[in-house]
Amino acid sequence: MGTTLEHPLRDGIRIEAVLQALADPVRLCIVRAIADRGEMACGVLELPVSKSTLPHHWRVLRESGVIHQRPVGTSKINTLRREDLDALFPGLLDGVLAAPRV
Repeated sequence: MGTTLEHPLRDGIRIEAVLQALADPVRLCIVRAIADRGEMACGVLELPVSKSTLPHHWRVLRESGVIHQRPVGTSKINTLRREDLDALFPGLLDGVLAAPRV
């Protein structure tokens, strides 16, 4: 049973969707963790939300174009789409990641 995950093409990534995805504290925490650690599976982070809401956060990040997910076995491996985001919105990701952590 193969799972196909939809990702926007580079030219389909919209600043509004990226900013909305990054505005949520849980999703920002996820993005920072991926930026710090490199690629990671969905289940490795301890986050202050219920397990039932985590798929929503990962989906928003994927559908907005912030991350790329690829299925590996029963997991999804996540990477930042840094090259795409830097090409479309130079400095945005660096600025977001450099912002003070609350």
